[in-house]
Amino acid sequence: MKKMASVLPNKPQGTYTFVSQPRTVAQRNKYRDQQGDGPTQGQYANIMYDRRIVRGNTYAQCTLPTAALPNPLELQKQQESRRRTIAKRRAKDQLRPRSVEAIEGRKHQDVQTELYLEELTDRVEESDGHCQTDPFLDRPASPLFIPAKTGMDISTQIYEGELFDFDVEVKPILEVLVGKTIEQSLLEVMEEEELANMRAQQRAFQELRNAELVEMQRLEEKERRHREEKVA
Repeated sequence: MKKMASVLPNKPQGTYTFVSQPRTVAQRNKYRDQQGDGPTQGQYANIMYDRRIVRGNTYAQCTLPTAALPNPLELQKQQESRRRTIAKRRAKDQLRPRSVEAIEGRKHQDVQTELYLEELTDRVEESDGHCQTDPFLDRPASPLFIPAKTGMDISTQIYEGELFDFDVEVKPILEVLVGKTIEQSLLEVMEEEELANMRAQQRAFQELRNAELVEMQRLEEKERRHREEKVA
């Protein structure tokens, strides 16, 4: 047993002070005792056989967050409030006024004390009733929506010829349209004629070239026969 002394001040407002006698620190080996059976000797040597090591997939483990754990203070408050409610209910039951117990050989009978008496029966009164509903009518068509008019209506009278004369105003537009149409037509006709002339010239050139090729082949054949005759 260690001897300890506590010194408490006389005034309750003072601070608490604890004093103990000095003692030496227990000496222990620097390294673990491999052959001894001391408290430092471990029970397991290989972590593969240690039961405290969790094996397998740890992703699927259901770990509750710290916020989801019940708070002991909240649980205590709930229990206290529940006990307080039960105590209040019991006190109300005890304080509720009750009728005097009937004397021996008699019993209490329930009576109605309301202003209007009601006949109490075991069978509920029933009565048949019926009602006739109107026949279903087709829904009328929705009326056309016409927005409300705003502002004031104002009209202006315009006589014939005040704004513009159609025959006079349309003449330059028609001249431009007709002129552009005729010009485009003439350009297309000239292009077609030019293409026809180019095809005719190409055809004549092709015929002339074919004739020259035939003549050249004839001369080459004639020259070849002359050389063969000289050699023979």
